[in-house]
Amino acid sequence: MSSGSVDVVVVGSGPNGLAAAVTMARAGLSVRVYEAAGSPGGGARTAELTLPGHWHDVCSAVHPMALASPFFRAFELADRVEFVTPEISYAQALDDGRAGIAYRDLDRTVEGLGADGAAWHRLFAPLLARQDDVVDFAMSPLARVPRHPLAAAAFGARVLATARGAAAGLRTDEASGMLAGLSAHAIAPVAALGARGAGLLLGALAHSDGGWPIPLGGSQAIVDALHADLRAHGGEIVTETRIDSLRELPSAHAVLLDVTPRALDRIGDDLLPPGYRALLRRFRYGDAASKVDYVLDGPVPWANAELARAGTVHLAGSAAEVDAGEREVARGRYPEHPFVLVSQPSIVDPGRAPEGHTVLWAYTHVPRGSGRDMTDVVTARIEQFAPGFRDRVVASAAIPASALQLYNANYVDGDIASGAASVAQLLSRPVLSPTPWRTPLDGVYLCSASTTPGPGVHGMAGWQAARTALADVFGITEPPSLAR
Repeated sequence: MSSGSVDVVVVGSGPNGLAAAVTMARAGLSVRVYEAAGSPGGGARTAELTLPGHWHDVCSAVHPMALASPFFRAFELADRVEFVTPEISYAQALDDGRAGIAYRDLDRTVEGLGADGAAWHRLFAPLLARQDDVVDFAMSPLARVPRHPLAAAAFGARVLATARGAAAGLRTDEASGMLAGLSAHAIAPVAALGARGAGLLLGALAHSDGGWPIPLGGSQAIVDALHADLRAHGGEIVTETRIDSLRELPSAHAVLLDVTPRALDRIGDDLLPPGYRALLRRFRYGDAASKVDYVLDGPVPWANAELARAGTVHLAGSAAEVDAGEREVARGRYPEHPFVLVSQPSIVDPGRAPEGHTVLWAYTHVPRGSGRDMTDVVTARIEQFAPGFRDRVVASAAIPASALQLYNANYVDGDIASGAASVAQLLSRPVLSPTPWRTPLDGVYLCSASTTPGPGVHGMAGWQAARTALADVFGITEPPSLAR
């Protein structure tokens, strides 16, 4: 471990930890980051998981929140990393070759949805009209008075209208399935308020100018941009260094922890007040993801040709089928018709694999802690919507839910959201406060996806925690510029 005092220590180098580190370094402070793994990145690494020369995103692959995030807009990420945005943000595959298609162009999507087009427009057009304000509300603590009440009201009304089984007047399998597929990203029953909120935000971003972009070269490009900026401003990252106690850290004025509440309870130990530790132990983790990466000898042979142009494909069937599958997972069971999310980076980034090959990224939802290899299940599900898929597979590699936690300690039992997306935990993530990043220890802050605003590669938890620490500890109330 590097010795010597610094102004700021950050534990964990996921996007949030790096966002915190960059913000502190930009303020002119000395910053050291400790990372247990051999390289920085957390949930945004890219690696050769199957064959040499074939690059797969280990966890996150598609980044609607990255370009929409206030932190990454201030960081000018779009000028540092080359993104390619598919014309079709996502598609919902249905039986008999049917599909619901979400184009970046809302009007084109509305036209394709026929009888449900008007309802789809009513659902998303008002959110797009106030997009920046909606994003600000969705990425701020719910315990804080909204800065933009009209946007908050528009968003909240649509969450309520689509929750508890109602689907805002959507009647066709295509449109109702699309909404269910969006909500399933929360890995929870799709009519729950938290799932609908996540789905509506993702749905609005799908029709925005930024769409659902894919970084050339993989998600690692985002990490590399953050790391480069940190180094340019004097910060350092110490890898292969696991922190088991706050007492192990060098002297620092501020400590920012990109860890889960469970890990904070462990490393804070008796330094933390018993009441706060009790709150950390009540924090609940969600269900899990099990991932499979593929190398193919060509594109996926989709029954519906439009799916070949979609960056993301939800293999889930009707809304009822999606909801039934997610409820089975919540009960600790493996669904008969699982939700499978597929990312097709090779359609916009052919350099991920040698000529003649493509890479495919897929995950399905499973009970937490599952050690089951889901390759056969995922392959069969893709084959259902793409006959002949099996014959295209050159190689594959599976990461069971239980192994995800070994890759990233924040993915407790395979929960890639680092905490259940229930309404209670959206309000109290991990505590009910307008500044949930503060801990009871002076100068110690939590900045992971287990705090507001939750999962996603957006850097907002790190940025907000760092800005809070700058004001509390260093008296810096004007955040530093993050521009290039």
